[in-house]
Amino acid sequence: MATVSAVPTTKISGGSFLIEERVPDDVFTPEDFTDQHLLIAQTTEEFANKEVVPNIERMEHKEFAVNRELVKKAGELGLSGVDIPEVYGGMEMDKVTSAIIADRLAKYGGFSTTWGAHTCIGTLPIVYFGTEEQKQKYLPGLASGDTVGAYALSESSSGSDALNCRARATLSPDGKHYLLNGEKMWITNAGFADLFIVFAKVDGEKFTAFIVERKFPGFAVGAEEHKMGIRGSSTCPLILTDCQVPVGNVLGEIGKGHHIAFNVLNVGRFKLGAGCVGSARDCIEKAVAYAKQRKAFGKVIADFGLIREKLANMAAGIFTGEAMAYRTVGMMDVAIAQLGESHTDMTQVRKVIDEYAIECSILKVWGSEFINHVVDEMVQIYGGYGFVEEYPAERAYRDARINRIFEGTNEINRLVITGFLLKRAMSGQLPLMAVIKKMMDEVLSGVRDEGPLGLLAEERKLVATAKKIGLFAAGVATQKYMQAIQDQQEIMGAIANMVIETYAMESAVLRAEKLTMRNGEPHAAYAGAMTRVYMAGAIERIESAARMVIAACAEGDMLRSQMAILRRLCKYEPWNTVALRQTIAQKVIETGKYVIA
Repeated sequence: MATVSAVPTTKISGGSFLIEERVPDDVFTPEDFTDQHLLIAQTTEEFANKEVVPNIERMEHKEFAVNRELVKKAGELGLSGVDIPEVYGGMEMDKVTSAIIADRLAKYGGFSTTWGAHTCIGTLPIVYFGTEEQKQKYLPGLASGDTVGAYALSESSSGSDALNCRARATLSPDGKHYLLNGEKMWITNAGFADLFIVFAKVDGEKFTAFIVERKFPGFAVGAEEHKMGIRGSSTCPLILTDCQVPVGNVLGEIGKGHHIAFNVLNVGRFKLGAGCVGSARDCIEKAVAYAKQRKAFGKVIADFGLIREKLANMAAGIFTGEAMAYRTVGMMDVAIAQLGESHTDMTQVRKVIDEYAIECSILKVWGSEFINHVVDEMVQIYGGYGFVEEYPAERAYRDARINRIFEGTNEINRLVITGFLLKRAMSGQLPLMAVIKKMMDEVLSGVRDEGPLGLLAEERKLVATAKKIGLFAAGVATQKYMQAIQDQQEIMGAIANMVIETYAMESAVLRAEKLTMRNGEPHAAYAGAMTRVYMAGAIERIESAARMVIAACAEGDMLRSQMAILRRLCKYEPWNTVALRQTIAQKVIETGKYVIA
């Protein structure tokens, strides 16, 4: 048996995975959970199963007193104060714990939405940007669940374009209040929240955040929205009519509200990604249970190859999603730990999280699209019953759709991924352009790199191939458009897709390699099967995106030349994914759930 791999201690720069090779010791995986992590995971899961799940129907019928009661119970268990400093009544736990709670709580979309809005975007603006007085006044209640938080950014005319908001704030004649006027739309928890982070433009120009209490004069809540999904969460508009907000409730600096709006979303994104993986784990358990008892043509449908294929793909995706999520938050925790005595300085912690904005957006996009695939396949496994409300597939299908809109649409997040990479490259933070140039010189010269050796050599070579394809396509695009590439959204989106899949592939390989080093190859073979199944599809998607980028950037002889290079880069031997999926599906069916061994 190989030497046991360690918990990572080396700080890694955000976005650097594209241009630097990683080893298993560099990444945190679920297998690195401490006893405390495992205890919190168990506590959260028990809370979800015993408190949330039995109340689903009541929340679906908008008995929001239940939501408030559950937020309070979660607060009593410490689940609501995980990111709040101890001095203000919180638990001040690591980011791995934050992700674990979001993951294990994701049994029901309605309450996950309530809890997420409260603990993340409804609370963290005060944690990261509040004054000492604001923190002392509001954070203890938010941590305990006695106060429920909400976040009011969107408007009917400015969803993704948040800085184009129309809500205005004007200083009162006596200088004691800001008078807020305007309307906010699609505000989660609005029907019962006590505290709102509201964004408005001071004097119609300076985008600013305010802490607004429900009881403030001029504050009103509109009617509940009737939504396609997450019906167990409250969603209402806010109406602000000369709403009197004390000047002491300005959050952060006047005119700097965009720092609050966008920085806090990074936490929301990694938690949403982790929650999507947790939801998928719950869905596969329900899907396999149904497949094992539903009979057709004289046998249970779990025996059919095409059903087993679906279950195997779900499991492979969950394995990969877990690897991505905990790798990301693990990097954050290492960087926070290296702050030393400053690790309790929330400004410094916020800057650390911002360092991994690319990875947070990757998690959000990947997780929300993966769970959409899972619930779609879940409905298919249930067949006609999947379309009926009394079965779990129907609600899961409806609830999952919002995730691609939450925390910035997936389109916006794809632009964030590519845009941030290019921005860091241009500023010198990330030597991306130098690596692209070197790689393109090697490709044009015909130099072939034999690639990595050792454990999971084939898988690691395919990761290296994925990076080369992505860098080559990005190089072609940047040569063609230079700075104007920001205006080529389809190309930016395709580059983001390659980046996302590369991160997913590498995360899965590193996790599988770490498992192999700890447990020996026979024991880790199942993890290797899930890794190969995911990678087989991912490399095809990367190649397809690269083809699109190259075709959009070249024509004639240049196009033919670049496509010839791409074909050379894309040479790899396929795995027998039919046999691999059969192995995975058999384990899922035997155990009745997703497992890793």
